[in-house]
Amino acid sequence: MPPTKRKSASSSTNSRTESARLAEQLRNAFEGDAWHGPALLELLADVDSATAAAHPLPSVHSIWELVLHVAAWDDAVNRRIVLRKALQLNDAENFPPVVDPNEAAWKKAVAEVKKTHAQLLKTVEALPNSRLAERVPGKKYDIRFMLEGVAQHELYHAGQIAILKKAGK
Repeated sequence: MPPTKRKSASSSTNSRTESARLAEQLRNAFEGDAWHGPALLELLADVDSATAAAHPLPSVHSIWELVLHVAAWDDAVNRRIVLRKALQLNDAENFPPVVDPNEAAWKKAVAEVKKTHAQLLKTVEALPNSRLAERVPGKKYDIRFMLEGVAQHELYHAGQIAILKKAGK
């Protein structure tokens, strides 16, 4: 019998804030305990630098490139909220290149995505609910929509990573 998943705090009748609920969704998508299956970090647990740098499917980003991309967007979203300024990533920032594909650099990339995600979570957890309805500078959507999109974005790329891992075997 599979282990029982913990009950989501967002489904209970407690007084958690919307910001806390969004932070929980971001945490589940990134770290684990998601309803759907493995989260991004769970999928990366057994990935080495060679697997991360590989391109098992033509014209598809590598696992490493996807990790750098997720880190870039976690950081961009965090800066959009904190700085309250319009921000768009250029091509090199959107998918930073893998410069030196070795084990130490891979571990550094994973550490960086963990760090940027933790910074985003800290920002979201401290965010007053009133800010969630604020329009993101330069965009036609609010902060709540953007944060929901971050969870979706991380799960989308987690799915890509799962496929790349299978394709590389």
